[in-house]
Amino acid sequence: MNLNKNHVKFFRQSSPYIHAHHGKTFVITLGGEALASPNLNNIINDIALLSSLGVRLVLVHGARPQIEERLIARGLEPRFHNDKRITDRQCLECVMDAVGNLRVRIESKFSLGLVNSPMHGASIRVISGNFVTAKPLGVIDGQNYHHTGAIRKIDKEAIQQQLDSGYIVLLSCLGHSPTGELFNMEVEDVATHTAIHLDAEKLLLYSKDDGIRDQQGQPISRLSPKEAEKVLKHLHGDNKRLLSSAITACHGGVERAQLIGYEQDGSLLLELFTREGSGTMVSRDHYEEIRAASIEDVGGILQLIRPLEQKGILRRRSRKELEREIRLFRVISLDGMIIGCAAIHLFSGEKTAELACLVVHPDYREKNRGDLLLSAIEEEAAQQGMDRLFVLTTQASHWFVERGFSETTQKSLPKEKRNQYNEERQSRILVKKL
Repeated sequence: MNLNKNHVKFFRQSSPYIHAHHGKTFVITLGGEALASPNLNNIINDIALLSSLGVRLVLVHGARPQIEERLIARGLEPRFHNDKRITDRQCLECVMDAVGNLRVRIESKFSLGLVNSPMHGASIRVISGNFVTAKPLGVIDGQNYHHTGAIRKIDKEAIQQQLDSGYIVLLSCLGHSPTGELFNMEVEDVATHTAIHLDAEKLLLYSKDDGIRDQQGQPISRLSPKEAEKVLKHLHGDNKRLLSSAITACHGGVERAQLIGYEQDGSLLLELFTREGSGTMVSRDHYEEIRAASIEDVGGILQLIRPLEQKGILRRRSRKELEREIRLFRVISLDGMIIGCAAIHLFSGEKTAELACLVVHPDYREKNRGDLLLSAIEEEAAQQGMDRLFVLTTQASHWFVERGFSETTQKSLPKEKRNQYNEERQSRILVKKL
């Protein structure tokens, strides 16, 4: 029974995302390491599910470890300069072999339709072609890169036509030049430029780690492009390359870029269909913010505070009262959902302000969100010239005491509030000097 309830809850919570993602364009980056992962079948199934839900998908794949294997098998030594592969003629043959094999493998996995598999009845169509025009890197610092190239052009119109027809567009790290030559490019560059040129809503980058961690080893869930540039200085290897791509994508107009783990089962679905997401997001927009409430937030605030009103923890507020006082509220908005709120009432004649209706949704009480709301109210009170901030509470007095409030009596309340004090509730009164 609990399992069934969890399924129902998940689908109800994910339905807004299903509607939001339908018809949107996502670019997904699968490096060669992800393609070699035991979790690949699950990743393919998740991508197929997105396609079935009407998401327009461009899948860009790399082949780094597969190229290495072929070079070693031929007795050739991989060569790099400034972290870029030098692709001579022999190396290019290995690149072509690896990319060709991976392309066939990916297409075959999307073609599965066994009755007992998640792909049954999916009818996923995949198409690839010469959508990417490349140019040679040439000679840099005296080093000839031969067939290592860079993006010259993305055929946006051709890719859009295939997406309009319901295809998953499959791109690789290989590009053609106008003279018919092949060039090997970094898969992250192909994916990033493709996302920018297609005005994609999201760039998803699969990595070995489930996102980025700070210098203390703690996971980082969200970064602005500016914050990400600071973190980048402390990274190396794949994570540095992937985060750099995410930053470039956001600077190029992509709203959000996400690093998710290819070894974590379902990381793609967790990222797209839950509010908590997965991995590390680099976002241009205000994914989570504290802001002044608007009339459109009334429904979200009511939904947030009703359970506490029913328990008697908060006094009941009608919709009309909330609409009338909405300008007094500050809210925490997480991806459009109101997960926290607080109100401030000013008693200017006595230079005193009241903190009221401080609530954080039970599922989002980590990350000190209550403290952030309290700080926002304190800052607002100070800006309005208030000397004191008081709060009436029945069950959270210890929380406020720990944050510098001290208990007081009704006599210290502003006269207007003193006359409104509800003796039946027996709220404790706490005050803090600002």
